[in-house]
Amino acid sequence: MPPHDPTTTIPRPELATAALPTFTGYRDLLGLVRQLSSLGGCSQPVRLEGQRIDVDAFTGEILRELKSKELPAGHLLVRCGNRRATRCPSCAELYRQDTYQLIAAGLRGGKNIPDQVATHPRVFATLTAPSYGPVHGRRVGGSARCRCGRTHAKGDPLLGTALDPERYDYTGAVLWNAHAPALWARFMLHLRRTIAAVAGVPQRLLSKVVRVSYAKVAEYQQRGLIHFHAVIRLDGPAGPAGPYTPPPAWATPDLLADAIRISATRARIDGPEVNGRARAFVFGEQIDTRVIRSMAFQGGTTITEGKVAGYVAKYATKGTEAATGTLDHRLKRITDLWFESVPEHAARMIRTAWALGARDDLKHLNLRKWAHMLGFRGHFSTKTRAYSTTLGALRAARAAWQRRHTPPPSPTTLVLAHWAYDGAGLTPDLERLAALIGGGPTREQEVTTSA
Repeated sequence: MPPHDPTTTIPRPELATAALPTFTGYRDLLGLVRQLSSLGGCSQPVRLEGQRIDVDAFTGEILRELKSKELPAGHLLVRCGNRRATRCPSCAELYRQDTYQLIAAGLRGGKNIPDQVATHPRVFATLTAPSYGPVHGRRVGGSARCRCGRTHAKGDPLLGTALDPERYDYTGAVLWNAHAPALWARFMLHLRRTIAAVAGVPQRLLSKVVRVSYAKVAEYQQRGLIHFHAVIRLDGPAGPAGPYTPPPAWATPDLLADAIRISATRARIDGPEVNGRARAFVFGEQIDTRVIRSMAFQGGTTITEGKVAGYVAKYATKGTEAATGTLDHRLKRITDLWFESVPEHAARMIRTAWALGARDDLKHLNLRKWAHMLGFRGHFSTKTRAYSTTLGALRAARAAWQRRHTPPPSPTTLVLAHWAYDGAGLTPDLERLAALIGGGPTREQEVTTSA
C-alpha cells in the first residue's frame, strides 16, 4: 500500500471546453448588459419569474406592466446576498462591510450607539479549540522545523493536517465543532458569574450594576476546528440604548481581561459517550486577551479601533472552504464526496460527521446536515442586542436611502406583484458576459470602511 498523503485530493471530472457565447437568443443585448451591470458583480443572482402591474386605483387603467419573460435576461435578477466569498465575492464584500460597521459602532459609537462606549472597558479575545492530535505546523521562535522534520512554507497544503491520521481523534474534533456554540454560551455564563463575584452581587442582579456586551465571529483554523474572535465590552446598567450610565469605576479593562481568561478555563460541556469513551468539551490552552485602548491595543502594538473592526469583519465572510479546502455546500449523499476536490484531512472529518450523524443519540446535532461544515452548526457572526446596531438595520437604512432617491409612485397607484423563485445563478453565456462587463459596485456596496 502506498504511504498516506494527507494532501491527496479527489480530482473533479474534466469539463468539456464550452463554445464561445453567441447571445443569439437575446433580443436586447444593450438591455441585457444594463440588467447584468445592475447586479454589481453578483455571481449567483436569484432568478425570479412573475410579473408586476401598476394600476390606477380609481380608473382601473394599467399604467405599467413588467413581465419577467420580457426582461432581457428572461428573468428578474436579484443579488444573492451570500456571505461566503467563495460563492459570491461581491455580496460577501457587502456583508464584510456591514459587519465592519456593526463592530466599529460598538467600539467607538455611531449608528444610534453613544460615543461614550469608546471609554468603556473593551477586550479583544480569541478562544481556540484543544488539540485532538499533532498536526503539521509552522513554528514561531526556536526551531522552524515541524515535528515531521520538514520546514513548512506559508501556504503549504500539509499545514493543519494530521501527522498520523490513523491516531488523530477525528471523532473528538467533529464533536467539539458541534458543541462549540454551547461551549461559548457556557463561557458567557461563567464570565457573568466571575464579574458578579468581583462586584459582590448575585449573578441575577448583575444587570443592575453592569452589563456585558459582545460581538463575535467564528473562524476555522487550518486543522478544521473552530475558534472564536470576540470584542467584549462592559456597559453601565442601562446599556447603551437607554439613558446613558457609565460602567462602575471598579469595572476596568484589566479586570475584564482577567475574568475572560478565568471563565474560558472554567467553561465545560459534557458530551456523549462514543465508543465507550465519555466526552467533555473545553477551550484550548491558547487563550488570547488584548485590552483595547482608545487608539491601540495594550502592550505597544499600534492598532486602531477601525483595524480591530476590520480584523473581525474579515472572518465573517470565510467558511470551512477558505481554511481547509472543504465544501461550501451541503452533501445530499456521502458518496457525493467522491466527486468533490477535498483534501483528505477535511474529507475524513466530513466522513466522521456523516457516520456520527447516523447515531440516534446524536440526532439533535444534525451532523449529516452540517457535515460539510465539519460538524459546526452555529452562526458565524453573532452579538448581544445591546452591543451595536444590527445587519437588518443597516440594510433597512440602505433601502430607505434608495427609496428617497427613487421617484415615488402616485398615491393613487395600486401595485400588484407576484414573483416566484426559479433558480439561482447565470447561464454559462451570461456568466461570460457578466465577467466581460465586470458589474461595478451598486449603491448598496458604497459603504465607507475607513478606520
